Amino acid sequence: KLKLKQFNKKDFENVFIVQNEPKSPISEAFRTLRTNIKFSSMDKPLKTILVTGPIPEVGKSSVSINLALTIAQNKEKVVLIDADLRKPTLHKIFGQDDKIGLTNILIGDKKLKDVVRNLTNIDPNLYFIPSGPIPPNPSELLGSNKMKELLKELKNEFDTILIDSPPVVVVTDALVLANEVDGVIMVLNFGEVTRETAKQAKQLLEKVNANMLGVVLNKIDMEKEGHYYPYNYYYY
Repeated sequence: KLKLKQFNKKDFENVFIVQNEPKSPISEAFRTLRTNIKFSSMDKPLKTILVTGPIPEVGKSSVSINLALTIAQNKEKVVLIDADLRKPTLHKIFGQDDKIGLTNILIGDKKLKDVVRNLTNIDPNLYFIPSGPIPPNPSELLGSNKMKELLKELKNEFDTILIDSPPVVVVTDALVLANEVDGVIMVLNFGEVTRETAKQAKQLLEKVNANMLGVVLNKIDMEKEGHYYPYNYYYY
């Protein structure tokens, strides 16, 4: 089992659903999401995918992790990048440090090979790039030529690149990346994100010509909503 430095057993089970409950409806929903992404653009494969949300605390990091695990379990080489350079969390969930990471690449201090980590204790096909030190200018770094060069380099190394980014309504970080990737997935907390906020996020992404792949509705209580699954269900 993966040993987490700052999460207890309950947190582990809540985050790594695909790994711990492979036969659950939630895991099946992630496999459906993986399939939908794969077949949404047959002419041009979607290799770089940005995962974001309108506001904080919608579960985008959990969605990013489980989608990455689902892709890795399909024998595809996938790298998950923590591009939240303001409040990074993925390194904590994976039990890793973030002393060096994405920011070091973008300022020219380190090479890709110096910061990418193969999480073999979870899946041999899963790789991770932590955020690195928090910079004073996240948006400028993510919109830099260095970031564009990094994405090109990653496309040569991996089948899929998933980028976990900050919320679009709060800061511009995700927006500067949105038209540099092949597609964008937006995560919404069912019953918590208002219709107005969701529309605002969609409009902001459309203004930068983002390729919206769809929305993941998170934390739907299917039993409460009149269905037969007693789970907090992820729906795509």
